[in-house]
Amino acid sequence: MKQIIIASTSTIHGSGYLEYILKELKVFFKDTQDILFIPYARPSGITHDEYTSKVAEAFNKIDKKVRGIHEFENPTEAVKNAQGIFTGGGNTFVLVNQLYKNSLIEILKEAVSNGTPYFGTSAGSNICGLTINTTNDMPIVYPPSFKTLGLVPFNINPHYLDPDPNSTHKGETRETRIKEFHAFNSQPVVGLREGSWLEVKNDSIVLKGKLKARIFEYNKTPYEVETGTDLSSLK
Repeated sequence: MKQIIIASTSTIHGSGYLEYILKELKVFFKDTQDILFIPYARPSGITHDEYTSKVAEAFNKIDKKVRGIHEFENPTEAVKNAQGIFTGGGNTFVLVNQLYKNSLIEILKEAVSNGTPYFGTSAGSNICGLTINTTNDMPIVYPPSFKTLGLVPFNINPHYLDPDPNSTHKGETRETRIKEFHAFNSQPVVGLREGSWLEVKNDSIVLKGKLKARIFEYNKTPYEVETGTDLSSLK
């Protein structure tokens, strides 16, 4: 049975790293002592070791041990043997490029589909969708493909922002960019606001957190869904 948390972000305003979701993670990883961390997205270009140390500090608060996948001689075996997996945020293109480089896309998909608990934030959430075409990140590297894990039947747009009527910025909004995506693609997109996440249990996909999500479907007017909504029929 699939067990996945797809979170918009690792940090919300006024909160420490993963602090807002640690209680949820304690329950989610209740049968898991050791977490395999995938640090490939490297936010701000930090090293894999630096990123892993930051994550280990957070998970230590719920008595979980963390080890980075880069510490293993064989990353494929690391995924296959993992009790639980966390993929952090950063640059989605860098993350996906490294996953392809290490031949981990199918291995990771298989492990999670077979029940290994998976937690993703930001870039680590982007890869749960059908493609990464709705990421907000700069394409600083060119991965072999934009196709990713397809663990949910739609795309994700983490850190979704509503237009600010008081802003002097008159450039593209997130909604504008997603409409541009739908000029060439037909899969739905879920705009996840900060502090929100999707809880996947087998075929159930439920919006969690305090905020609504914005849903974009091909040739339809975007609409809002309340927390607690099951999005499993969104295809």
